[in-house]
Amino acid sequence: MNIRERIEANERLYLDARACFSDSTKGRKVFEEESDMRTAFQRDRDRIIHSKAFRRLKHKTQVFLSPESDHYRTRLTHTLEVSQIARTIARAMGLNEDLTEAIALGHDLGHTPFGHAGERALCSLAPFNFTHYEQSVRVCEKLEKQGKGLNLTEEVLNGIICHTRGVEADTLEGRVVRISDRIAYINHDIDDAVRGNIISVDSIPADIRAALGQTKSQRINSLVKSVVENSTDTISMDSETSVYFNALHEFLFESVYRNPKAKSEETKVDGFVKGLYDYYCEHSSLLPNEYRIISELEGTERAVVDYIAGMTDHFAVVTYTNIYVPGSWEH
Repeated sequence: MNIRERIEANERLYLDARACFSDSTKGRKVFEEESDMRTAFQRDRDRIIHSKAFRRLKHKTQVFLSPESDHYRTRLTHTLEVSQIARTIARAMGLNEDLTEAIALGHDLGHTPFGHAGERALCSLAPFNFTHYEQSVRVCEKLEKQGKGLNLTEEVLNGIICHTRGVEADTLEGRVVRISDRIAYINHDIDDAVRGNIISVDSIPADIRAALGQTKSQRINSLVKSVVENSTDTISMDSETSVYFNALHEFLFESVYRNPKAKSEETKVDGFVKGLYDYYCEHSSLLPNEYRIISELEGTERAVVDYIAGMTDHFAVVTYTNIYVPGSWEH
């Protein structure tokens, strides 16, 4: 028995019967020999961590565009917080932690620069439906490794595409990531808004603070505890906690996401993204080689959307500046 087989045997002994076992994966689109040391889901997690798209998340907006402080969340730190919460829930419930972690680490690989403002801008321009979760799967299947993709298991891809809305994931691990994503961003976006003097802790309604906790840590603990204690074949909280969780979400939207002070820079994103989109649609020969290949096979618009969606905030700004802002003349 090699190391992988021993890990798989231990899963059968120690994980809950509802878990998705590594030796029962539906597999990959392209067959690969199994590793002697790592399960299929461990390999998926490692491939995601080593991908270029994962590294770029550190320079992509979570909520606030180009914050001056080093302590605001980025798309990468959001991803790590989702992973931590999801792993805590999965471990407590006896689910497959490796599968949960792989889904969590990969769930935002396709997110655009400039947060959801960038996503909305690209969606309005693309002649096809564009969502960050579908783009995350496309990154995994098509865009990484010069068009070869990461060849992830079906369970991980399913968890990624189902992490935000629509039908739920086939596995409980995927459903854990979905609720963990929501727990993470609601609480850390409020935390960032307090840091940015957009809101104060006291502005969170008193009944919500009394029910869930006075601090971010207390609120996350309350929510996670409720999920663990109330989930069976579905992932859910008790009804009272769920009511206050939804109220906290509504407070976040009204006080932060719709707050002109917090979102003032987002008014520039539509024109910014449109400028990049129009330019590369007209000058597709200037796309990097891997995107020129996509342009030939799937159309220019598809290639341009892939290119812009993969940009970091800084790279997008520099690219736009080089295209549209006159530089100094030297003789």
